[in-house]
Amino acid sequence: MVTAVQPRTHTTASALTTVPLPTLRHFGPQWYATVMGTAIVATAGAGLPVDVPGLRTACTAVWALSAAMLAVVLTARAAHWVHHRDQARDHLVDPAIAPFYGCLAMALLAVGTGTLTVGQDVIGQSAAPATAAGLFGVGTLIGLAAAVVVPYLMVVRRRLGPATASPVWLLPVVPPMVSASLGPLLVPHLPAGQWREALLLASYAMFGISLLATLIILPVVFSRLIHHGALPLALTPSLFLVLGPLGQSTTAVNKLADAAPGAIDAPYAQGFGAFAVIYGVPVLGFALLWLVLAAAMVVRAARKGMPFTMSWWAFTFPVGTCVTGAEGLAHHTGLVALEWLAVGLYVLLVTAWAVAGFRTLRGLFGGALLAPPRQR
Repeated sequence: MVTAVQPRTHTTASALTTVPLPTLRHFGPQWYATVMGTAIVATAGAGLPVDVPGLRTACTAVWALSAAMLAVVLTARAAHWVHHRDQARDHLVDPAIAPFYGCLAMALLAVGTGTLTVGQDVIGQSAAPATAAGLFGVGTLIGLAAAVVVPYLMVVRRRLGPATASPVWLLPVVPPMVSASLGPLLVPHLPAGQWREALLLASYAMFGISLLATLIILPVVFSRLIHHGALPLALTPSLFLVLGPLGQSTTAVNKLADAAPGAIDAPYAQGFGAFAVIYGVPVLGFALLWLVLAAAMVVRAARKGMPFTMSWWAFTFPVGTCVTGAEGLAHHTGLVALEWLAVGLYVLLVTAWAVAGFRTLRGLFGGALLAPPRQR
């Protein structure tokens, strides 16, 4: 009788200690992409140059969902580091996973942008700037750290050949560009004078950091495609990641132009406005070219049996940055064609988000997305 009772008590007590959250062992940083992809749906929708009844309410609800998702993913990732530290350390030096640490910063910044854009309808006009500023500060520090640490580890801990180049390598260097888009939204909430000018120029500096790093990586990625052929089927959606720095940089220059008149002297403020159009139009044009190319590659991969993976979330946030970029250019040029471009891209974004979200939920509850990787 005694021996029959004791093991049952011991098993119950040890269940929470010996097997803590076992499904989180393979819960990597790529899950932050779900937060980014959801938050951009809210932000991009709120900025559309059309009046659709109920759109802002829907965008507010989606922003609230992204904020809740951020809390859940942050908690799960913290549990991953506590209970599966060996796996977490391996992720840091894995060239296929380490770049996704940039997604942590972008998730914080994307929710922060949504907080100022539509979140104030929920938490109030006084709490929204403070919350966004906190997310901006933490997200920017993490993003700058990722932009240095991840490439450093890839250089000193791995020997990567040209055939291993991937659009995923862009992820650690894009966060400063997202900061460069959120920073200008916070400028009007600072005291006039030095504070506003400092944040404006700091955002402009982060624009430069990300842009120049992107210009280094993009040729390597394109060279890999030309000389080594198409990406593996499961990685093909990652081609859409190239749209991220293109669309986000277009968004950033337009946001900087909007904030410049209240933060810097008139001649420079006018220069910001001119640069927004001079830079944004050709870059958005190249983004559309790449969108068509990447879409053609995805169709080809789908015909060959492209499986669902978390890389499908590359169809969301990068496309969303093109929506916000087109919205900014439409505002500064008054061109109706750009307004319709923003609307068309937003329809594509919402469709991609719905498909990726549904497939993710099915894979999550079915256990496939948290299963160990297959051994080759």
